[in-house]
Amino acid sequence: MIRKFIGKVLRRPGRRVVHAKHYGIRRDQLHSGALKVCDRLQAAGYEAYIVGGAVRDLLLGKSPKDFDVATSATPEQVRHIFNRSRIIGRRFRIVHVPFYDRGGEEIIEVTTFRGSAESPTDASGRIIRDNVYGTIAEDADRRDFTVNALYYDPNTEEIIDFHHGIEDLEKQQLVMIGDPVKRYHEDPVRMLRAARLSAKLGLAIAPDTRKPIREHAALLENIPSARLFDEMMKLLLSGKAWDCMQALRAHGLHQPLFPLLDKLLSQPETAKFLQKALENTDQRLADDKPVSAGFLFAALLWHEVEALWQKRLAAGETKITALIDAMNEVESKVSKRLAVPNRYSAAMKEIWLLQPRFEQRVGLRPFRLLEQARFRAAYDFLLLRADCGLVEKSLADWWTQFQVSEETERTAMIDLATKNGQSGDAPAKRRKRSRPRKPAAAKPSGN
Repeated sequence: MIRKFIGKVLRRPGRRVVHAKHYGIRRDQLHSGALKVCDRLQAAGYEAYIVGGAVRDLLLGKSPKDFDVATSATPEQVRHIFNRSRIIGRRFRIVHVPFYDRGGEEIIEVTTFRGSAESPTDASGRIIRDNVYGTIAEDADRRDFTVNALYYDPNTEEIIDFHHGIEDLEKQQLVMIGDPVKRYHEDPVRMLRAARLSAKLGLAIAPDTRKPIREHAALLENIPSARLFDEMMKLLLSGKAWDCMQALRAHGLHQPLFPLLDKLLSQPETAKFLQKALENTDQRLADDKPVSAGFLFAALLWHEVEALWQKRLAAGETKITALIDAMNEVESKVSKRLAVPNRYSAAMKEIWLLQPRFEQRVGLRPFRLLEQARFRAAYDFLLLRADCGLVEKSLADWWTQFQVSEETERTAMIDLATKNGQSGDAPAKRRKRSRPRKPAAAKPSGN
């Protein structure tokens, strides 16, 4: 107990300033847009720092994906300095400052230092509006984890550390600032962030931070479904998606967010399918290739759709009708917790609907399937199913060859598939040909 007390005393928050060069961080490693934002805000007389995840990642030797800026300027003052910027959000007002280059538009997110005054909360203690402004020290107290309460001044090249964040990075631990139970009540999404950051960065969640998570997981049920979807996307696009899914389950966070995870991970074949899908996504992100959210959710929900599809087929429904009904039923269940935007759910359903068409290798159908806008995504999904033994590998091999073959070879492949009964269509019933009637004798015209 004495040792624990001494540890808390030694870890009392306080402003510590270190030079970034001691950690190999240079100004030219930062996003040019973030540097311009800091420079212009400081030139206008305001404090401005690169904050949070970007500083954390630089200290860990990683390349940051996003650069956020914290400032003493209010959203209106930031908006006045950057004409093209826009203020967004009601619960938590921030400013988006756009920058344009050959790669398109990039957004630098600018937040005003949050104050220590109590913000309005709902019955569960969740903060519903957080637009009270304060000092940099107060802002650091309002951050979630110590490793995210780091402020980098690109002009002095100094890092300001209020809560031993650098020390915790060196110890490879994730520590909540303040009382974890109170902080989880204020914003239950912090529990999801703890799971994601620990899996993504390889940090162990400190015991005091980890212990309350499982017993407070139900607080996530009070979070809007659109916000939960955003957090789910961060998990899936973290570069460690499979590890994040396992962390969700380990901390009991999957039940209020994605309850199907238990079913997926309890069966070897479905667990293998999900792991392969997520690891493929991680690899694409590592290779700086685009990732389809529609494809990701198609993979996450496919087994539930397929189970309902087979059940409806057994009940006598036609193949496509049964699939559409199964898709709609699963989508309805999921939308109660995750508000998947229409553009993603539409892509997801197109990928599913094209799966039965891969079996139809007769006539012009293969050629028409090649012309579908979602063909490539659906074909990749077919390969994934084949790799996991959920569909015949010969079917995936057939389509791989069909895409690269010449016209005459394609026609021969279709003829052979039809001859071998591999067209995917049930043989049509031959209609009994009726004997033609003899023409009736012509009646006299009466003329």
